[in-house]
Amino acid sequence: MRGSQADGEGQGRVLRIATRGSALALRQTEWVADRLRAAWSGARVELVSASTAGDRDKQTPLTSLGQGVFVKGVEELLLVGAADIAVHSLKDVPTLLTASLELAAFPPREDPRDGLVCRVGRDLRSLPPRARVGTGSPRRAAQLLQLRQDLRILPVRGNLDTRLRKLRNGEFEALVLAVAGLARLGRQDELDQIFEIEECTPAVGQGALVIQTRTDDHATRELVAPLDDRHCRAESLAERAFLAALGGGCQLPAGALARVADRHLQIVGVAAAPDGRELVRAHHSGNASDAATVGHRLAELLLPRAQGLLSLAARA
Repeated sequence: MRGSQADGEGQGRVLRIATRGSALALRQTEWVADRLRAAWSGARVELVSASTAGDRDKQTPLTSLGQGVFVKGVEELLLVGAADIAVHSLKDVPTLLTASLELAAFPPREDPRDGLVCRVGRDLRSLPPRARVGTGSPRRAAQLLQLRQDLRILPVRGNLDTRLRKLRNGEFEALVLAVAGLARLGRQDELDQIFEIEECTPAVGQGALVIQTRTDDHATRELVAPLDDRHCRAESLAERAFLAALGGGCQLPAGALARVADRHLQIVGVAAAPDGRELVRAHHSGNASDAATVGHRLAELLLPRAQGLLSLAARA
């Protein structure tokens, strides 16, 4: 990319990338590193591993740990100058951004949908009555219960291998996972079912990565600019504006997915009662160049019907 300009500006530069130390986070960060090396052939890239509260505490439900538990430890390396950029799963990044840091580039998105891995049966419909399904996400739990009220939703924490081991050991009949994580690890063939968007609307930012820089580091922002995908950026801004307008984060049983075709952006949002008995979805569309406004407007359309559900979730 950028020919001789890429060689000149990247020559001899060492880019330090902050990341979590999990297998998936490292795979995602190496994917970004490879594309930075391709964009700036003279650049050298080093990974700097960070410890986060979410990685240290594998027992407490994520809803109790609060927002940013997989992000703050990584951001700290940026803030103290120990790294030049950070790579995050976008769905982990709070809608209220850390001062002096910015989301500089949104690489092309992986499949944003949720999937099911079954120990018995082949999909949600064929699971036995009162089947135990593992997920730590209120959003997933509520939508699954909307589809099947008899399910027993059980919390699960840990990395991908830990969760799959719990499934194989008989703790659950099925496990809900993000398709993107399995795809990035080359393990998507382990999925038994991929949910349609109207069955289980994904988390805001699911399947997307984001590259974060310090706001005043203009040179580094220029180096990561070739990795920015305009469709992913528009989709991400719309979804995050939707969630911000709802006033929530990953603790709420709410989700959204935006898609860009040409210059047109379509977005679907969902909010549900924690037990899944009540659920509302809304759709909106608009110009991709005004993505945040489109997402905010979707929240305005959904809120009159969802306010009571979100209040229930906040008290749960």
